Amino acid sequence: MTAHHRPALGPALAVQGRVVFALLMREVLTRYGRHNIGFLWLFVEPMLFTLGVTVLWSLTKSLHGSTIPITAFALTGYSSVLLWRNMPGRCINAVEPNRSLFYHRHVRLPDIFAARLLLELGGATMSFILLGVIFCGLDLLEPPEDLLTVMTGWGLLAWFGMALALLLGTLSLRSELVEKLWHPFSYLTFPLSGAAFMVDALPRDVQDLALYLPMVDGVEMVRDGYFGSYAHAHYDAGYLVAVSLILSLLGLSLLMLSRNLVTVDG
Repeated sequence: MTAHHRPALGPALAVQGRVVFALLMREVLTRYGRHNIGFLWLFVEPMLFTLGVTVLWSLTKSLHGSTIPITAFALTGYSSVLLWRNMPGRCINAVEPNRSLFYHRHVRLPDIFAARLLLELGGATMSFILLGVIFCGLDLLEPPEDLLTVMTGWGLLAWFGMALALLLGTLSLRSELVEKLWHPFSYLTFPLSGAAFMVDALPRDVQDLALYLPMVDGVEMVRDGYFGSYAHAHYDAGYLVAVSLILSLLGLSLLMLSRNLVTVDG
């Protein structure tokens, strides 16, 4: 094929970018509607969840094995859980409510996943930032000690969540068991995710086992950026990168193999 017959990469990416944006806007309207505060629920909803957990933990005087104030502990822990855990739930069986959209030749399976993942990432991130600003304004939280570490940890957690969502989303095209198994598994992982404890508070032989869970490394990294001087964090960023990379490669490979499984007529 000669050069002038090849589709230009720039315009093709621009078209797919518009497709993903249109799908994202459609998802916002479908999920939150136009009434009341509309799309603001995108980040208000996770904010309410995090606030609820913060109040509950504060009232019950939850022990988390560190000197971190409970408000700061809940913000960094539960916000991190919302970031990675909601993504797979939105990608599993994401095709069915959008099947008719495949009549449009520019709409492809990766676009459906990308729109949903970006929506979850945006909502969780805005919630995390806004609650952090509010808590700092109320003197319930000190500003992050190392913003770059916080951003890196948050970004790696987002990558892990997206990679896991891509893998489970493509697997759900092949088996309904994925959805049935994910919901109880996601709830069971909450107490193990690092949201409700610091690794340093665990027995030494348990610490190494806890860090085999990639999300624990991510939460510890976020907390290290926030409270590094008075909270001893344990994490291996390289391990989190390696797991996310493997999940990404598996998910992309399955995505390539799953293109023929998506049909317009169902």
